[in-house]
Amino acid sequence: MSDEVVNTLAQWRSDAGLSQQDLADAIGVSRKTISTIERRKFTPSVQIALKLARHFGCGVDDLFMLGD
Repeated sequence: MSDEVVNTLAQWRSDAGLSQQDLADAIGVSRKTISTIERRKFTPSVQIALKLARHFGCGVDDLFMLGD
């Protein structure tokens, strides 16, 4: 996972005015899960990535800056 991925997730969360706990509650994971994704200690499963993308109204590729 690149630094850009982490910065994107943290930035989108911050721009939405959400704490890590708020986002965790919204998608049904622990705050620690969000924290570890943002700190590049954990690569989210497909299920978590889809939940994050749905929450932010984007595709997984947009959220995690995949592709070109």
